[in-house]
Amino acid sequence: MTTTEAAWRRLERALDRVFGSDENPLRQLGGLGFFLFWLIAVSGGWLYVFYETSVDGAWRSVQWLTVDQWWGGGLMRSLHRYGSDAFVVVVMLHLVRELALGRFSGFRWYSWVSGVPTLWLVVGSGAIGYWLVWDELGLFVATATAEWFGALPGFGPALVRNFIATEAVSDRLFSLVAFLHIGLPLALLLVMWAHIQRITRPRTGVSRGLALWTLGALLALSAARPATSLPPADLDALPARVAIDWFYLAPLVGSDLASPEAIWALTVGLTLLLAVAPWLARAPRPAPAVVDPAHCNGCTRCFADCPYAAIAMAPHPQGRGEIAVVDADRCASCGICAGACPSSTPFRRTEHLASGIDLPWLTVGALRDRLDEAIDAAAGSGSAAGSGSTAGAPPLLVLLGCECAARASELSGRATALGARLAVVELPCAGMVPPSFVEYALRQGADGVVVESCPPLDCEYRFGEEWIAQRLRGEREPRLRAAADTTRLQLVEAAREDPQRLHAAIVAFADSLKRRTDAPDRASQEEAENA
Repeated sequence: MTTTEAAWRRLERALDRVFGSDENPLRQLGGLGFFLFWLIAVSGGWLYVFYETSVDGAWRSVQWLTVDQWWGGGLMRSLHRYGSDAFVVVVMLHLVRELALGRFSGFRWYSWVSGVPTLWLVVGSGAIGYWLVWDELGLFVATATAEWFGALPGFGPALVRNFIATEAVSDRLFSLVAFLHIGLPLALLLVMWAHIQRITRPRTGVSRGLALWTLGALLALSAARPATSLPPADLDALPARVAIDWFYLAPLVGSDLASPEAIWALTVGLTLLLAVAPWLARAPRPAPAVVDPAHCNGCTRCFADCPYAAIAMAPHPQGRGEIAVVDADRCASCGICAGACPSSTPFRRTEHLASGIDLPWLTVGALRDRLDEAIDAAAGSGSAAGSGSTAGAPPLLVLLGCECAARASELSGRATALGARLAVVELPCAGMVPPSFVEYALRQGADGVVVESCPPLDCEYRFGEEWIAQRLRGEREPRLRAAADTTRLQLVEAAREDPQRLHAAIVAFADSLKRRTDAPDRASQEEAENA
């Protein structure tokens, strides 16, 4: 774990203690961005109904909304303003979060690159919104924007004159600006739609609690500090000083203080750096999932469970129904598809255990072999450390751990501290665990099975913790059989930076199993004494 990732996770955990993980805004930044976009769109639509797209009517109509209709129009204007500022904050936090957690390269490159244009569209939409008010700040925005673009080849002083000369500023110009203020957000929505095309079930909304808290905070801010206009624009007297909204107008201020060429170089350079970041930090990727036509029956479970839309269904080459097809560029190599496959069962006694879809470097057969070896090793260590037999030895627990959660491998060989002999098998994601492996481990002599996953809304592969929980509860295919003894099963959610949670859960689970085992022994002893 890098320093930046550790710092971000500490911040998220701190907010978990304040809001709870289900309401933590840092865990719902993508959905919060969509929520704010629609809030801005609704409030902006209200304002547009009363707005006059003319030189003389622009400032007057906005002022009427702000002052004479303060209970409706004024509140909507303030909500539009502060909602837009919050949108910028959320977009930037979303970018920083994905960068800090390393979620921008490999199979995630498309989502990252498609998100880069939103930065320009967000700032452009907001800057044009200030232009529409046509007060002193709007005049500054018009002048600074014209000067900034005037520095580009093919433009020049004529462009600036078109926006500040009295004879050039016309009602037609304001119609164009109003069109841009509507068109750029529509383009932004299109880019946001493209941004989520490579993920399934995108979270484009937030929890009810976070939505209400966000709306309430913005309304309270709007009422406490309503947005107001500066004096109307005067083309004969450019304002010397204006109050700046740094969320949107920072590039224009920089262009005014430095030079337009320098700001162009900085902004274009940062944009290109963000765009090529996935290839600058590219790490070796595990091999993608592979479909075995002989064992794939076209059930579509892997298709439904894949978090990144990396699986499509196509006609089976042998002419029997459909077959899953993996897009290697989109595949995260998380193994969730293998955990969803009905043929991923360890009870099939064949020389070569194959599944319909598998990770080539960790097949279901290799997983079964790892589990058998771990159980044998843990059982052997119990006999060596105990009294020569498993009687009286600590319970034997199988720990199916997620590599992205608290490291289960670090607990191996700590029977004394844990009160249990531990057979550890780590997987790329908890969602890779086929439920049949739980029952298999119990039949192989394990006293209990612990399945470890990431906490809710914190899964490295989006749905691993959710899918495995639903499968083990019998709510999602493939289900854990109803005949399985679920009292000997424990699902633990432990973040990478919270190994104490996993440790405590294993200790408590081992103690409960030991008490269950000791109870019949004590009863038998009492019966013998009474006899």
